[in-house]
Amino acid sequence: MGVKVLKFGGSSVADAGQLRKIKNIIESDPDRRYVVVSAPGKRSSSDSKVTDLLFMLKAQADNNIPWESLLGVIRDRYTSIADELGIETDLDERFEEIRARLREGCSEAYVVSRGEYLSAALISAYLGYDFVDTQSLIRFDQKGRLLTEETNVRLKAELAKHERAVLPGFYGGYEGSGDVCLFSRGGSDVTGSLVARAADADIYENWTDVSGMLMADPRIVKDPAPIERISYIELRELSYMGASVLHEEAVFPARMSDIPINIRNTNAPEDPGTVITNSGDDEDGKVISGIAGKPDFTVISIYKNMMNREIGYVRRALTVIEEAGIPFDHIPTGIDSLSMVIETSALEDKLNDVLDELKLRLKPDEISVEDNIALIAVVGRKMSRTPGVAARICSALAQNGINIRMLNQGTSEINIIVGVEAKDFEKAVNIIYSEFMA
Repeated sequence: MGVKVLKFGGSSVADAGQLRKIKNIIESDPDRRYVVVSAPGKRSSSDSKVTDLLFMLKAQADNNIPWESLLGVIRDRYTSIADELGIETDLDERFEEIRARLREGCSEAYVVSRGEYLSAALISAYLGYDFVDTQSLIRFDQKGRLLTEETNVRLKAELAKHERAVLPGFYGGYEGSGDVCLFSRGGSDVTGSLVARAADADIYENWTDVSGMLMADPRIVKDPAPIERISYIELRELSYMGASVLHEEAVFPARMSDIPINIRNTNAPEDPGTVITNSGDDEDGKVISGIAGKPDFTVISIYKNMMNREIGYVRRALTVIEEAGIPFDHIPTGIDSLSMVIETSALEDKLNDVLDELKLRLKPDEISVEDNIALIAVVGRKMSRTPGVAARICSALAQNGINIRMLNQGTSEINIIVGVEAKDFEKAVNIIYSEFMA
């Protein structure tokens, strides 16, 4: 018997109908033994996610706003599912504990984590699987950083006691105190990957409401082709530019153990989805694996004669934005120039202070700022073995009247970053897609 670990997102556990679907999925394959679940998501566009309701619940309690009715609303979400499916559970006891902890002034992390906790308790009863709480198994240091190896040891030892189990995603506990610590939103993906590693899984199936990844954003490109297989490193490049259905940290535990990740659709389980592996796919004939991009970047350009002769010049420039608490995305350089490409939102009201500090410390001959720049990432492992990819991109854009403001290829040669004016962003994405997929 093999081992498959499954994670179901909020839309997959939103109501009784969705739980029937996941039960059919799990029971269709005896290798599907460990299940990680999120809190119930929206049942319709006008509905609320349980996690959002729990954040609101804690805020009301902290501000002496009557909160009992909201707790009742949350309770009804779970009891309605249990009643419709005929599940025998101890939800009353679990909600009494939450009520008591709220009166004692418990942490926000504890309250919010109850979404996944209750979801896992309910689904384990529905499936007849063991319920395994992750609070004592997934460990964080006091700064909230995941203790990967400690977590793996604890999870591995616990899973060995259970043939089949349901685990809540999104949270663990602090080393020492054991208090609840949350991942960032979407962190149930990370829990699933950690469980897959600890279980020595053959595959980690991440079930959501889309049938895998597409080669481009369908809101920009009409009917983009699906990505059947992709490497972890290609996924990382695309997800950095926003094209991901996975929490970005979910890749690493599975990658460490060379466990494939399969993105699947709960509402269309017959679709094969996207498989993410260390090697990707060298047989599909496609030069590029995907295109992703984001508008709203600002470029700070610095020019100084003989810059390359000043030791530490780039370091001093980066120190200025580091001290301002601003991350940068790219730093194209020349002999006498450097540019810092930064998301406009990260600069906020800091731009003038940053410019003043750069002038003071670097004494440039010239400094300029250009906003409304969009970046497009063209990603593919085969690009390094295919002559003329950059030339095709530049030629296609030029023939369609789009001016390239920046072109940067990483040393790994699996991505080319193209900078264009924000007004040309969607047109440029379509042109590049058509160039390689026509």
